[in-house]
Amino acid sequence: MDYVGNGQQVSSTKFRLLFKPWFIFFWVLTILCNSKLAAGINRYGRRNLASDSPSGFISIDCGADEDYMDNGILYKSDRDFVDTGISQPVSPNISRNLRPQLKNVRSFPEGRRNCYVLKPENGKDNTYLIRASFLYGNYDRENTTPIFDLYLGANLWWTVDWDNGYVETLYTPSTDYISVCLFNANKGVPYISTLELRHLDNTIYQTPAKALVTMQRCDIGGRSNLRYPADVYDRIWNPLNVDTLNSSATNASISQGNNDAYKIPDILLRTAAKEQNATCSLSYLWETQSSNSQFYVYFHFAEIEKLVGKQRKLKVDLTGQAIATTNATLDYLKPLSLRLNGTPDSAGQLQFSISAAVGSDLPPLLNGFEIYAAKDMQNASTVSQDADAMMGIKRAFRLIRNWEGDPCFPSELLWFGLTCSNNSASRILSINLSSSNLTGEIPASIANLQEIISLDLSNNELTGEVPEFLVNLPNLRTLNLTRNKFTGSVPNALLRRAEAGLLTLSVGENPDLCTSLKCYNKWKKYLALIIIACIIAVLLPILVVALVIYKRRQQRENLKREIEERLLKSNNRQVRYSEILVISDNLKTAIGEGGFGTVYYGALSDKTQVAIKLLSVSSRQGSNEFKAEAQILTIVHHKNLVSLIGYCDEADNKALIYEFMPNGNLRKHLSDPNKKALSWMERLQIAVDAAQGLEYLHNGCKPPIIHRDMKTPNILLNERMQAKISDFGLSRVFANESDTHLSTCPAGTFGYVDPTIHLSGNFTKKSDVYSFGIVLFELVSGQPAIIKGSEYNIHIVEWAKPFIEEGNIENIVDPRLEGITESCSVGKFVELAVSCTLSTTAERPDMSVVVLQLIECLKMVQDKMPQMPSDQTENFSYNSIGSESLLSPR
Repeated sequence: MDYVGNGQQVSSTKFRLLFKPWFIFFWVLTILCNSKLAAGINRYGRRNLASDSPSGFISIDCGADEDYMDNGILYKSDRDFVDTGISQPVSPNISRNLRPQLKNVRSFPEGRRNCYVLKPENGKDNTYLIRASFLYGNYDRENTTPIFDLYLGANLWWTVDWDNGYVETLYTPSTDYISVCLFNANKGVPYISTLELRHLDNTIYQTPAKALVTMQRCDIGGRSNLRYPADVYDRIWNPLNVDTLNSSATNASISQGNNDAYKIPDILLRTAAKEQNATCSLSYLWETQSSNSQFYVYFHFAEIEKLVGKQRKLKVDLTGQAIATTNATLDYLKPLSLRLNGTPDSAGQLQFSISAAVGSDLPPLLNGFEIYAAKDMQNASTVSQDADAMMGIKRAFRLIRNWEGDPCFPSELLWFGLTCSNNSASRILSINLSSSNLTGEIPASIANLQEIISLDLSNNELTGEVPEFLVNLPNLRTLNLTRNKFTGSVPNALLRRAEAGLLTLSVGENPDLCTSLKCYNKWKKYLALIIIACIIAVLLPILVVALVIYKRRQQRENLKREIEERLLKSNNRQVRYSEILVISDNLKTAIGEGGFGTVYYGALSDKTQVAIKLLSVSSRQGSNEFKAEAQILTIVHHKNLVSLIGYCDEADNKALIYEFMPNGNLRKHLSDPNKKALSWMERLQIAVDAAQGLEYLHNGCKPPIIHRDMKTPNILLNERMQAKISDFGLSRVFANESDTHLSTCPAGTFGYVDPTIHLSGNFTKKSDVYSFGIVLFELVSGQPAIIKGSEYNIHIVEWAKPFIEEGNIENIVDPRLEGITESCSVGKFVELAVSCTLSTTAERPDMSVVVLQLIECLKMVQDKMPQMPSDQTENFSYNSIGSESLLSPR
């Protein structure tokens, strides 16, 4: 016996070719579905799904002892989802070849109804795929397959009468939780293997019914079952191959747009069954046992043949008691899903056929289809507000009695202690939980039982105060809270309702509970004194704390002023580490991270902002060497160098204090899509600024300073977007006037380092020129020094070289620089970048030449902008450079 997804028998199903004008039988369908389940689930009573599980998935391995991953999905044990039942393994003779999910079952030998409670993240009024799987596996060694009913809440879902299969439905609940219940029909002990829930897009599978039961789901031309991860909704697609049909397939990917909510698997749409010519039709006939049920058929198409000058046009008919028709036009490699619904004829038969539309000479094709039967899930049930409230009460009191499924239906399984109204949408009228060993406080969810008349919580261990929300139950006539451990006072409104005869109130034998209106009169006498005492008790500590904070703040401000005077008004630029902590508010705000250490934000008493680079403990520089170098660098000044205004050298704590650059570094402005793109004029000015700063280090200082780590992250921008070079103070200062320094510990950043360094280990001015050339390439292209690719990374010079050699400079220009590709300045700029990065160091220009060339580029652009305001010309000026004495400022 073979079963489709829901376990129904399919021996009578026929799939036929329809030739005009007669029918010829051609398809015989036999689909074997042994479901192997995989999913992830959140814990009972919580909405947060496991981070390892696909979003919207809840999956339970019923009977499993522990959680595990399989096929990319988290499987959870069911111990947190059900209060009853027994975990048992299937027979060892069967379990050898099974997936882990099918090796155990949970059986329910006690109780008429036992339920799993699912709380999906999206809540009520959302559509979910729910699948329950059953593998008997002779778990009880009785060799007799049980027969039992499966319910969704108060509605019958399916009668399970097979020993290996699954039932599946598309369901839209009216509550935030979903109860899946097994009902003992006295024909064997109910059991279950797995339970799954998948959140679907709410725009698909829309029907008037609350639920659709899956009858068939076929992948035409497929070779094996498809499910997650091929199908993001974890629908199970059964392969359907018919030798009498022409098959068609493609290796091209199907275009799955954002508007395709069905998300049919790409691998499914790349295969199809096709007729030989346009005169033949594809026809599928199936027989049902219910001639009154409404059936919904979903057809999934994708044109996988590249047609020249043609489009495949189809006509789709669904025939039963009436004929439903729709037309479809297929686009190449684009998915298309259609739906038709109808009712079987008097013989219980329903048939669809797909033919060429009128005027089309292309044969019909079909990639896959789904068939669902409408299921009325609107039987009598408890209204959602009351049902949710009862679930809250169950969780709060941790009740494991027979409170399973719908609280009021079916009537023979009414929850113990409840009384419900006698209508299709029942309301809770009374709750009697006397002598139930209840602990804790009265749960707030009781406030939602707006129709409740009687509430009996007597003879328990309840604590806390009698809640005010009980006053808001308009129909409450009886309230019994005797023999508990309540404290405080009974709400005044409840006492007045009892005095007026509107409420039978029983609150005796609660030793610490005041049960009289006199409590309120006595309370009023002392209310003023209590309020004054409370105010004093609150305000006094606040005043004391405020005074302490004010005094400390004054001390901190005084210390800041001392530090400011020492840094800005004297020659002593050294500060203590404790002062560093004051300036930076205990290193509160980190604003950057570099190879030398972390950078923190600081402020002096006059609101002067500073950046504090705290050098890492691993620095190899000695204390004396560091102090000597820092003292020298504090007198190096240039408008395009970040000023070092102080330093700290205290044991292992070494720090440099720089002026603060509010606009960050150049690299972020080139790469951050959220920042406004720099204009070509701005990029040229930044290049001139940086070049002037580097030229000053090379030619304006005696002895010269070689930066050794010139890169866009070390070019900072102030509030007027003026560029200044940073981190030059962490380079070594040469002890002689030679322009070469032999380093035993090469510096630099990968991508910016002169390739000749790795051969000689010599850092020269021309090494900085090479690094500056990389900066120029970044400015014109917007690309980083190392461009990441899907297969391998490429250096920016190697990336740009082919375009430059071909004369296609426009291909390396940043796309955000619209309208400048014809500018002469761009060509000259790129030519300069190439000359700076030549492999032979001698052929590279000196930085003084680089500055002059960049100024010429800038003037080319300025000449086209005569209307530029005079207040903007300051940044475009350049002073001639001459040799100066030892590290003299310019």
